Amino acid sequence: MSSQGTPANPHGDVMAGKLRGRGFTALRAVLLVLCRILFGMKIHGLNNVPADGPLIVVSNHLHNADPLLVCVACPRPLHFMAKKELMSVPVIGRIIRFGGGFPVDRGKADRQAIQMAGEHVKQGVAVGMFPEGTRSISRTIERALPGAGLIALRGNAPILPVAIVGSERLPFNGAKQFKGGRNRPERRKGVTITFGEPFRLDLKPDGKRMSADEAANVAMERVAAMLPEEYRGIYGIQDSGL
Repeated sequence: MSSQGTPANPHGDVMAGKLRGRGFTALRAVLLVLCRILFGMKIHGLNNVPADGPLIVVSNHLHNADPLLVCVACPRPLHFMAKKELMSVPVIGRIIRFGGGFPVDRGKADRQAIQMAGEHVKQGVAVGMFPEGTRSISRTIERALPGAGLIALRGNAPILPVAIVGSERLPFNGAKQFKGGRNRPERRKGVTITFGEPFRLDLKPDGKRMSADEAANVAMERVAAMLPEEYRGIYGIQDSGL
């Protein structure tokens, strides 16, 4: 119990001990230069990123480096869900935690990760996630999982769609390395990250609240709308109604 007699927050300050402030600004500036040199990274739509307040950031997922690339592109600290296997890797796990990452078990409905994400949103932190749950081998968007939609519904926070193009061609993507279209002109395009306009989930036309699955699909439709047609996958063949 707190001194006021109310239950203490079991999660505490989710920003405590995490990268922020001047340290974040300085490190981001250095990493931006490196990403532009090494990956030809281009960033669009920075004016769409709210400067503060709760935010849920959703993106397509092509490469292991995507969380880092989006965090570097984003002008404010962004805490990503990270697969729990990475958190146990020496040094890497510490770096992920310092950057605000928290573990998620991708093989099941991880209630603890969902609760942690909700707490981040409640405390006004930007939370990043990949609704597909894993990287796409074909670079096209796969079906979104309901976890992201559930967090969005519970958090009642703005959702910021992010489109990643080109990271699938970066090396060191393990068994999910993209194999198609290895022509030089396309490789030279580099990596492009686009921030779309934030939006909130509305009630359905019948006045009912969306399900978690429906919310996740709406979010991915927004992402798909910013992607080239060859990246849209299942969201390129249906009318999003946007």
